[in-house]
Amino acid sequence: MNRHIRYMSMLSVTVLLLFTTGCWSSNEIEDLSVYVGLGLDVAKESKFEQNINQQGASYPKRKVLTATVQIVPPIAGKNEKQSGSAPSSPSKAYLNEQLTGDSLIQIFRQFSLRRDRPLIGHHLKVIVISSELARKYSLEQVLDFILRDNDIRPSCLIVVSHRSALEALSSTEPGEIPAFYLTGLVDNRYRSNKILPPMSLIKLDSTMQSGKSFLLQNVVTAQSEHKFSGAAIFNGNTKKWIGELSQYEVEGISWIKEDVVGGALKTYTAGDGHSITYEPKNSHSSIIPKVHGDDISFHIKIHSEGRFIEDWSFPEIPTTEQYMRELEQQFEEEARKQIGQALDKMQHVYHVDVGGFGEKLRIKHPGVWRKVKDHWDETFSHVPITYEVHMKITDFGSSID
Repeated sequence: MNRHIRYMSMLSVTVLLLFTTGCWSSNEIEDLSVYVGLGLDVAKESKFEQNINQQGASYPKRKVLTATVQIVPPIAGKNEKQSGSAPSSPSKAYLNEQLTGDSLIQIFRQFSLRRDRPLIGHHLKVIVISSELARKYSLEQVLDFILRDNDIRPSCLIVVSHRSALEALSSTEPGEIPAFYLTGLVDNRYRSNKILPPMSLIKLDSTMQSGKSFLLQNVVTAQSEHKFSGAAIFNGNTKKWIGELSQYEVEGISWIKEDVVGGALKTYTAGDGHSITYEPKNSHSSIIPKVHGDDISFHIKIHSEGRFIEDWSFPEIPTTEQYMRELEQQFEEEARKQIGQALDKMQHVYHVDVGGFGEKLRIKHPGVWRKVKDHWDETFSHVPITYEVHMKITDFGSSID
């Protein structure tokens, strides 16, 4: 009986194997052009495009934007100094290629005319948009194809480059892939409150649909090295770039929006001007909307606990209760300066709400919000805002005195 069962089991397994197709439709990664980064700039044709256009190898298009795709892994032995590609050394782990046109989907299809391996965007990590392009065209226009395309993951990161997107996707560091480098910087938020919460493609889409003004992380580049610095401001109505916040102002925004998860708050002593630094460990903020008739105002409450982490005073002052309270007051004043500067930029320079005030008003006073939502940015520019900051130093690190 056991032999019969064993025989039937083996026969069943053998029959099933005949009907197992496996990955019959799979493509080897070596046969694909996997692009992990996409850069979008104002149109500037490469030498390759200029040369082939002179030979009549062009098609009907306007010069609107130049798309850069960052491909990994590059073709082994490919001459990476070919026209139309960013200059690259053999040790580079990526290849940047560019084409210019007025339709992103058509540009992607044009790559099929010059690459034997088709482009595939399933692993796109980051989209870099130059501020110059975002100033000229709405993000809804620029990203229309990307938002419709189901090949691109909605979780990919969106950032804005201070200069060209190509520069932000270029590096001279051997083995470094700039697209991975930029996405890795976002993971350092627990170390710095100068880094905005990541804006994914799907989150950006919903934000634009809401009509609210918003911020995108700004990237600056020098000598092929990159740094997150400040934030790009986008108008909720036009979806266009209108200006920037500095690193200092982004810190102010982080206090307002309860985004402080790390970083350092530095100020200077009143007497000798030495630097002193506070490390926030636990912070909480609340925006309280107040409505009296037709008058709208806001009050911000911020509470933070942290560590007195660095003191350049010499000789070092003994850490008495009185001295600790003086330090707390100095750090509170510095945080108020950051908040005040950020509010001034929002209300009096760019006239947009990127601090989440409108959302708080919508939740607490929906009837009032319905009256002002269509012109909220302009209304916000004249709304009184007060704020209070309370900081408590819980320890002095490992210092003993």
